[in-house]
Amino acid sequence: MSIIRPQKLGIIAGPGSEFFTKKIVNQLHDLYYKRNELLVETQAQRYGISREETIKRIMFYEDISFPDVPSPKVDVGLHLPNFMVDVKYTRFKNGEVKSEILSPIRGLSIYIVYDVSVHNEIRVGDSVFTPTVNDHLMFLFTLVQAVMMSGAGSVTLVLPTYPYARQHKKTTREGLTAALVGKIFEDIGVSRIITLDIHSREIENAFMQLHLENLHASYECIGALDKVLDISSPDLVVVAPDTGAVARNKFYANALHCPLAMLYKERDYSKLSTDAKHSNIKSLTLLGDVNGKDVIIADDMIATGGTLITAMKELKKKGAKTITSIVSLPFFNGSAPEDFDAAHKEGVFDYIIGTNAVFQTDRLLSKKWFVQADISELFAKVIMRLHHNRSISPLLDNRMFVQNLIDKKQKK
Repeated sequence: MSIIRPQKLGIIAGPGSEFFTKKIVNQLHDLYYKRNELLVETQAQRYGISREETIKRIMFYEDISFPDVPSPKVDVGLHLPNFMVDVKYTRFKNGEVKSEILSPIRGLSIYIVYDVSVHNEIRVGDSVFTPTVNDHLMFLFTLVQAVMMSGAGSVTLVLPTYPYARQHKKTTREGLTAALVGKIFEDIGVSRIITLDIHSREIENAFMQLHLENLHASYECIGALDKVLDISSPDLVVVAPDTGAVARNKFYANALHCPLAMLYKERDYSKLSTDAKHSNIKSLTLLGDVNGKDVIIADDMIATGGTLITAMKELKKKGAKTITSIVSLPFFNGSAPEDFDAAHKEGVFDYIIGTNAVFQTDRLLSKKWFVQADISELFAKVIMRLHHNRSISPLLDNRMFVQNLIDKKQKK
């Protein structure tokens, strides 16, 4: 398969995910053009021929191997397809949904980009409504089946947010819904899922054949962190917000060459955290020292935000100089944006760094304390490598890239 001109690659955007999907497609085009430029430059030098002659020879062999006969009127050079597959979504009055593929996709490797956490008002045909996770899942199920029945070669789901990820363990008479969702995906023909900072790797144990690729946004988040905080400061300390986040925060502490502390929480599970003012945390104990320090807290998501705000208030009481939180999935459900806004005005924290894997409106993006890290290129690189059967290990374990970024900064 040619690495220059991608063949049999199709991208589909789920309802409400069009913006992020277009960013990924734009990044894919940039990656292919950059690779083409690099190949032309190196081959011209290697064989001692002109750039123009190199382009002609490369594209000659590309045209021969491409299934469609190119038009003689088209200039010689790299001409990439749009990648996007047209889909028509329908939502009926009784709530049933339908997905219809409008483009021929037989034999294509289809990547469905779908942010199932979008809870803003969206338009589907003539219907305007605010979808739930369950609405998105039904659209996704019908879409996967439509793709498979249209003759696609394979289906990969690009789900920045894995649905029902927090229902991964049972303590009473309850179901393992995270595993159930994965089994449904596997049963209807999905071959791979690409997600971001999945809540628990235990979910992968539910699959027999489906591959789960769990990406990390640490490189992009540290790049955003460097814009608001001196990451070479000797006063840095990383604090794990709970025992489940120790591994994630240990990664940041090792990369930043700074101490690691931890907050030990005791919860009252008979209560449900509904917002920042109604948390189910009974007590907090700090293991470590944050007095006079620039604190960094890393977590996988912010939902209502009550737990994080409570933790940051406790760190302020312990003498933290500044507090910056890094989250991969900034949901900010309910009144969370206003709750964090109030906490910021009280001086509880300084910045929240979150990725654009979760769609946000100006309600959050307009906040001075929120810094967005763009991860569309990361997803584009993974799609490109998978499509051409190349290893994605460097993108899954990005410690080397993170360490190089931090070392360069700290050496200065």
